[in-house]
Amino acid sequence: MAATLRSLGIKTRTCRRAMRELRSYEEEVEKEAAKTAAMKERGADPYDLKQQENVLAESRMMIPDCHKRLEATLAELEATLAELKESGEQGVEIGEAESAITEVETVFEQFEDQLTSQERRCVEVLASILIKYLP
Repeated sequence: MAATLRSLGIKTRTCRRAMRELRSYEEEVEKEAAKTAAMKERGADPYDLKQQENVLAESRMMIPDCHKRLEATLAELEATLAELKESGEQGVEIGEAESAITEVETVFEQFEDQLTSQERRCVEVLASILIKYLP
């Protein structure tokens, strides 16, 4: 069963790497959004602003992809962990896997909370547009 513990360790590290990648893209989106806003405020050249908006859009597109990959690695990790627990296997890798699962679940909860606040912000913007342009 050492190979299974080994595969559990590999899946745990893969899951953690996917989580770091997701966080990295989220940080990049924040940084690029701030840069885009600063360019708009100072009245940057329209071409440069358009290029910056493209960079921001590309960064934003990576987040759902990373999220899906993280979900897939989490499912594999959970399945392997359940198989090992069922067989009565013990090892440090099991505790590390459980810890990684908890971390990923926390990231998913934060992502859902963030999405909810973004949805609220969209509703507020739409409401202000409707109030401005409807009689």
